[in-house]
Amino acid sequence: MDQIAFGTDGWRATLDTFTDERVRIVGQAIADHLAAAGHDDPVAVGYDARETSEGFAESLAEVLAGNGFDVLLPERDAPTPVIAYAIVDRGLAGACMVTASHNPPEYNGVKFIPDDGAPALPGVTEDIVDRLAEPDLLPEAERGEVSRVDLVSDHADAAREVVGAATGGDGVDLDGLTVAYDAMHGSGRGVTDALLESAGAEVVRLRCERDVTFGGGSPEPSAEHLEALAARVTDPDSDVDLGIANDGDADRIAVVTPERGVLNANLFYAACYDRLLEHDSGPAVRTVSTTFLVDRIAEAHGEPVYETPVGFKWVAEAMGKRDALFGGEESGGFTLRGHVREKDGVLMALLAAGTHAAEPFDDRVDRLLDEHGAIASGRVSLDCPDDRKAGVLDELEEHIPESVAGHGVAKVVTLDGFKLLLENGSWLLVRPSGTEPKLRVYAEADGDEAVDDLLAEGREIVEPLI
Repeated sequence: MDQIAFGTDGWRATLDTFTDERVRIVGQAIADHLAAAGHDDPVAVGYDARETSEGFAESLAEVLAGNGFDVLLPERDAPTPVIAYAIVDRGLAGACMVTASHNPPEYNGVKFIPDDGAPALPGVTEDIVDRLAEPDLLPEAERGEVSRVDLVSDHADAAREVVGAATGGDGVDLDGLTVAYDAMHGSGRGVTDALLESAGAEVVRLRCERDVTFGGGSPEPSAEHLEALAARVTDPDSDVDLGIANDGDADRIAVVTPERGVLNANLFYAACYDRLLEHDSGPAVRTVSTTFLVDRIAEAHGEPVYETPVGFKWVAEAMGKRDALFGGEESGGFTLRGHVREKDGVLMALLAAGTHAAEPFDDRVDRLLDEHGAIASGRVSLDCPDDRKAGVLDELEEHIPESVAGHGVAKVVTLDGFKLLLENGSWLLVRPSGTEPKLRVYAEADGDEAVDDLLAEGREIVEPLI
């Protein structure tokens, strides 16, 4: 059981560690957690497109049913946000999701989503870890029923309704828009593209066939993995207006525009928030690593911005407390008010397409940068063993410089690692990764060269401490 460790978003490991026996142990712990909390409603178990995911999901379903819970399995692999929506829509006790998200195919993972549809907070995951035990199943006659059900249709209906209401209409009209959609062979295929088509878009499909190896790479919607999509959208002779991609379990989104290629997620956040503020009001929630451009836009509308540690669970918690209009993080996870508080790349695809139809992303971003000032951002990762992360941060506290790249440090924010706010409005952040043996160094400034200078100096500060 010491091989089972819940991190930022559940337990994730390579398949030599992530075994059926250990998955069943996790299933028993989740069943005991639910029983201790007094839950007796059904539980959903979803899974992504990996070769092993459906089998692991069936094992979890067997253990949960063996503890007296009725279990709903989707008809096929499904996006994580579809499973999260089903919890709230159907009044479920919670759900398990078998996915390793954007990790390569030799990984798998499982996470538990509580009855509010939002990511589990540490108190929940710690209780599950404390309850890890070999399965203890009821007699056959007392076990719950396992059923296969359609969970996609209800989520699609909700997405159309929520995005339509948020953007000032009864629905979303994408008639005349051509979108290239890249599913990266993941669970967004047949879901995100179908949703866009249902709103009137013409969809050009890339990598929309299931491939359990994800084409031999990682289903991570970063620029280096979206070259074909970017080439299709940025080609001057292309008939495509916009590109959209999801990661392996379709809870995150990337957008490709004709002029910028893969759009920086910070700029995507700013553009979508600006679009929502055209028809509604409300604060924004962003992580400590996400752009201050959001703050500038919010200030212009008289709205506050709430900053959280990195991790969508903290975004979701703050959105619930603050009744936020929009929330997200620079890694591509977002949701909006009126929907479940889980990042949803399917929902965001519809909002992205509607935003582009109202005003092309390139034009909107140009306008926002003209109005609020130029902004650029970047990130580097430094190898750091997990058992050294805390020690490095402790030492860093004793080595906070008075200036970085020639600019004085005005304030140090310790919400998540160390964020140095500089006198010229730029910033440098150092924090530990919650999913890999790495330290992340982020920077934001008024141009790419200034960002590079900040990142270089951040590396010089941190590397000697590792």
